[in-house]
Amino acid sequence: MSLLSILSKGGWLMLPLILISFLALVIIIDRYIVIKKSKLNVPAFLVKIRGMLIKEDISGAMSYCIEEKSSAANIIKSGLKKYHLGHERVKESIENAGRQEVAKLEKGLSVVATVAGIAPLIGFLGTVTGMIQAFMRIEDLQGAANPSDLAGGIWEALITTAVGLAIGIIALTFYNYLSNSINKLVLDMEVVSNDVVDIIEEIGSGKKVDDDIEIEL
Repeated sequence: MSLLSILSKGGWLMLPLILISFLALVIIIDRYIVIKKSKLNVPAFLVKIRGMLIKEDISGAMSYCIEEKSSAANIIKSGLKKYHLGHERVKESIENAGRQEVAKLEKGLSVVATVAGIAPLIGFLGTVTGMIQAFMRIEDLQGAANPSDLAGGIWEALITTAVGLAIGIIALTFYNYLSNSINKLVLDMEVVSNDVVDIIEEIGSGKKVDDDIEIEL
């Protein structure tokens, strides 16, 4: 008996299980690509952006952020657009952009978490309905059912639970992986944002900025 024929024995609840698993797969692939594109070499980025800010080459810094195309670079670019309005406006703009970037990174993750939670429940529901049908069949046979009749109904009923658990485990695993990856990106964004804000504040106050400060991550 092939895997496809076994799955077809799971009943109509296999359809929603397949649909939500496909939805979770699409979101997982999409988030993986987005996260990969958003990664940034923080030390190298800070060294270059620091040098441009010290020289007050704001247009060059914005062009560099556009080239990087990462979440952290997008945040800094938004802040630099307000550079002429002063340190406080830059900080406010960076904070707003940061919230937007985090929301973009987390888009769809709640769906993956929901799939991880409801897939086993749908599978268990399929098992319960399958067991009901199995016992109804025994009743129709007026107790004359042999063990094979009962066993057949039970293993068919358990298919949805097995599939639901498998989907839930896989979805939960990728949800945790993606969440951890996003948390690391958020930490990078905070490091970059704080460093840039400090530099702009020092420039605005007329203090000398050390271009050779070691960046600790």
